[in-house]
Amino acid sequence: MTEPVWIGVDLGTQSVRALAVDDAGGTVAATARPLRGRRAGPRHEQDPAAWWEGTADALAELSAALGGRPVGALAVCATSGTVLLTGPGGAPRTPGLMYDDSRAGALAAEAQEAGAVLWDRLGYRMQPAWALPKLLWWRDEGLLAEPGARLAHQADVVAAALVGRPVAADSSHALKSGYDLLADRWPAAVLERLRIDPALLPEVVRPGTVLGEVGRAAAVRTGLPPGTPVIAGMTDGCAAQLGAGALGVGEWNAVLGTTLTLKGVSAALPRDPAGAVYSHRAPYGGLWLPGGASSTGAGAVRALFPDADPAELTAGAARVEVAGLPPCYPLVGAGERFPFVAPGARGFLGDGPLELRDGGDPAVTFAAVCVGVAQLERLAFEVLAASGADVGGAVSFTGGAARNPWWNQLRCDMLGVPVRLPENPEPALGMAVLAAGAVRGDIPAAARRLVRVRRTLEPDPERTARLTPGYRALVAALERRGWLGGARRRDDDRGRTDPGAGGR
Repeated sequence: MTEPVWIGVDLGTQSVRALAVDDAGGTVAATARPLRGRRAGPRHEQDPAAWWEGTADALAELSAALGGRPVGALAVCATSGTVLLTGPGGAPRTPGLMYDDSRAGALAAEAQEAGAVLWDRLGYRMQPAWALPKLLWWRDEGLLAEPGARLAHQADVVAAALVGRPVAADSSHALKSGYDLLADRWPAAVLERLRIDPALLPEVVRPGTVLGEVGRAAAVRTGLPPGTPVIAGMTDGCAAQLGAGALGVGEWNAVLGTTLTLKGVSAALPRDPAGAVYSHRAPYGGLWLPGGASSTGAGAVRALFPDADPAELTAGAARVEVAGLPPCYPLVGAGERFPFVAPGARGFLGDGPLELRDGGDPAVTFAAVCVGVAQLERLAFEVLAASGADVGGAVSFTGGAARNPWWNQLRCDMLGVPVRLPENPEPALGMAVLAAGAVRGDIPAAARRLVRVRRTLEPDPERTARLTPGYRALVAALERRGWLGGARRRDDDRGRTDPGAGGR
């Protein structure tokens, strides 16, 4: 009998990707469709109907490539904090408010105050672009009073279309909507203080739970076999972590795409007083998955160099002495959420704004942006260590920018630790791992089978030492602007040290 394939679907910012792998992690088929959004100031929206249409088209092409091969299960990941309102049958009533839509930022303080005790127990603070403040914005707009209004997360829309009815949300996507991960329920007292009717909120299950089966209509639309199990997924950052095989305590995955996201594994729940770090529940072993998502990342490269050839920029940057560049904080737009929380943060290069200056060498600016991202990644590990997270294990790099070997080595040298590069750095692989592990009953074992390491990078200690003064200069610049506090402790007794001293 032919072994089944496992399918992962990843709803990203710019595309939806579908991936089918065999039980040894080999790619059987992969497809993608573009997604487009609308940005205006603090607002960032997408059409929820496009999520399903893009997914259905990608899955139809994938199914055709499988040629009738059996499918064991599939799972869906999506961007964290992206939500919408639906009617009782699941039909969208609002656009999807994306993970970085901060129109409700002024209401984050109300959400924080109402649940301060709970958020403190969970180890985070409510942030301006999270989903709960968006729910309060809809409340103030009167949309929650409309009959049958329901909150849904981005992944819920696609899972419901696959099954043919509204489905439960998973606790990973529900975290930023205020779900209590310790008690495994919506916090009734907090919702009452916020004037939110609990009937608006979906049922929530743990990632890895069977939500239902592919229904007849979805089978016709996608070519998937009817009855295929649909598994509750996780956010894209957690999906990338599973896809990188970072499932042991102290292991970490850094996803560098439009933004930079770090996710790791901890036996205990970390707590960050500043609220930049938050933790998901692992879908196995009673562990926690701490981390955070920065507003910076490779999106700055796209904004500054929309028409440039990345290979040419990289070749030019490789000739730049990066240790001597001015501090660069590569933020596009306004507001930071990790490794510090600063709604008023703005990007800068040296003493001026982040911009490509007339007469300047584009390769130098590109190099400065890449160094700035690497420095923020190093700072993020320092903040995570200070929150109580174990950062002593292996590190993996995934995301679109992990295709750039020069940038990978720069980041490795900035951290001062070995780095693993998975063969398939896609969050969709993480969802295939989750689907296989849920059906087979052992998610870490599924990761060991399906995840392959392509290469391991070793840091250059001399270059790490040369890069350290520039790192400290950026930290000092952030502190001078009042965005970053100076009280970030180190705890060498638990294996956490400054990266420049050879640890992380």
